[in-house]
Amino acid sequence: MRAILNVIWLVLSGFWLALGYTLAGIICCLLIVTIPFGLASFRIAGYALWPFGRTVTERRTAGVPSMLGNIVWLIVAGWWLALSHIVTGIALCVTIIGIPLGIGNFKLVPVSLLPLGREIVPTR
Repeated sequence: MRAILNVIWLVLSGFWLALGYTLAGIICCLLIVTIPFGLASFRIAGYALWPFGRTVTERRTAGVPSMLGNIVWLIVAGWWLALSHIVTGIALCVTIIGIPLGIGNFKLVPVSLLPLGREIVPTR
């Protein structure tokens, strides 16, 4: 079932969302100071491309630097990536088949707002 949901996700929204994260990662890597944000963006792009079967957990070892980085990320790129998840999630929830995909989009909003201090792990 996860494979079917991932393929439908990839076609309907995953490709475009991953493209947005990749664009944000490239922009962040062009500026030397924001390379950690770019790496986090590339990590989330892979998750946005194929999300079912994986989940996001908080790293307990993340401290104040992650919190400060999340504040900068929120101002620079987080808000428009979260907005893209919300808009796509609402559009997918219009149909019955798209409801699980819309819920998946809504689950990606917190990680798009505050990506540092989190890691993506398999659900098994």
